[in-house]
Amino acid sequence: MLAKVLSFGLIGIEAYPVEIEIDVSNGLPAINLVGLLDASVKESKERVKSAIKNSGFKWPRERITINLAPSDIRKEGSCFDLAIALGILSATCQINSERLQNYYILGELSLDGAVRPTKGILPISIALSKSKIKNIILPSDNSKEASIVSDICVWPIKTLRQAVELLNSPEMFTPFKCDLQEILKNNYRYQVDFSEVKGQYYAKRALEVAVSGGHNVLLIGPPGSGKTMLAKRIPTIMPDLTLEEMLEVTKIHSVAGNSPIREGIMTRRPFRHPHHSISNAALIGGGSIPKAGEISLAHQGVLFLDELPEFRRDCLEALRQPLEDSFIRISRANRSFLFPASFTLVCAMNPCPCGALGQLKSACRCSTTQVYKYRSKISGPLLDRIDIHIEVPQARYQELSSNLPAESSEQIKERVNKARGIQRERFKNEGIFCNSQMSHKQIKKFCVLGKEEDELLKMAMTELNFSARAYDKILKVSRTIADLAESEQIKTEHLSEAIQYRSLDREFFV
Repeated sequence: MLAKVLSFGLIGIEAYPVEIEIDVSNGLPAINLVGLLDASVKESKERVKSAIKNSGFKWPRERITINLAPSDIRKEGSCFDLAIALGILSATCQINSERLQNYYILGELSLDGAVRPTKGILPISIALSKSKIKNIILPSDNSKEASIVSDICVWPIKTLRQAVELLNSPEMFTPFKCDLQEILKNNYRYQVDFSEVKGQYYAKRALEVAVSGGHNVLLIGPPGSGKTMLAKRIPTIMPDLTLEEMLEVTKIHSVAGNSPIREGIMTRRPFRHPHHSISNAALIGGGSIPKAGEISLAHQGVLFLDELPEFRRDCLEALRQPLEDSFIRISRANRSFLFPASFTLVCAMNPCPCGALGQLKSACRCSTTQVYKYRSKISGPLLDRIDIHIEVPQARYQELSSNLPAESSEQIKERVNKARGIQRERFKNEGIFCNSQMSHKQIKKFCVLGKEEDELLKMAMTELNFSARAYDKILKVSRTIADLAESEQIKTEHLSEAIQYRSLDREFFV
């Protein structure tokens, strides 16, 4: 007998429908799976066989052929186990086969018949909302994530036997619904706060400017000065994610298997901190069936690269295109995959290999050649995409031992939100959202300088040996500083502060 079951597969970060056909016919007992499958799908026959037997159902002693269509797209993962098991039970008349056509089915089976959670549920739910059939049977651990999409019916189950009972007696079950507003209300809090950072007022001010204008940042300082501590607190002062952004971020992390099961949706901006030994494919994405890399997992959040010069040169150069376009396109022979990658790049490095260059209490042991070689690992084109370079010195004892309360993330965030509001109003007809995205034409339009400010910038370019690439960056950052001060015009003090944030744009990188 022939049975058909509906399911979903994943390609990139998008879901597509899969029709599973099961034919049980006379012949020697065997089970064959076809349809361009990877090893994890082929191994499902052993899991399905044990799960059916251990759940108290009859395993057919006939020839079983299973086809997963469309056959020209490679399927991977264990999410088809439950659908295959129910298809076999339908083909052997152990469940109601007519009702089976009213559901999409997902889930991995354990050998005892329990249903384990699977990844990629949110993009599948979004695809299901566009389908004529709105019912989905899936693991109970995935129910919150699936029910975020309101116009579908989620039927959570814990075992194969429970799935059979649902198909035979659907009136005994009720679909799962979640209160999205309640989830959003309780999950905005971060575990860290800027009030925990002692001293480093200059660095905190620079990070406030960076977040306000969407600028990328490079932190330069000796080991132990607090660069990582500062970077980890950047998401706490970034504007709250909109619901649309939450869904976009959750979709990427769901496919990667990182989405929070308890909440079902990511309400906080991601912070990714890859090790400097990371490969090119792991950073930007890749593989035979391309997966999202760290830059996509950091979408709408922060990508923190600590010890920047220690990263492989090809990895750093691969960042140039996504920093410019806010997405990464990975091409293979049969098709291209597009992954979103709109993130704030935050980098950290020592001033020299030993880390003591410019410190008062310790002497640097590095030669000029060593310092030049160390800094030259960062190419000019990459540095060109980093708007703010700031020095983070060692905190003094008086600052560390002080009991005076430091400014909290919430206080800084209020100023950031005001500056972002000014920018949204300014760029509402320009197709951009923040100052860092301005083109050269938009810089000329929105960063007009007075005579005194123009003379100051001219002096900075000539006297401080700034490169040509610093010109636009200084104007963008000064525009952000003016927005924080709620000033329509860029004034001398705004421009002066922006000039201070170009500490590495010197002869080493020209």
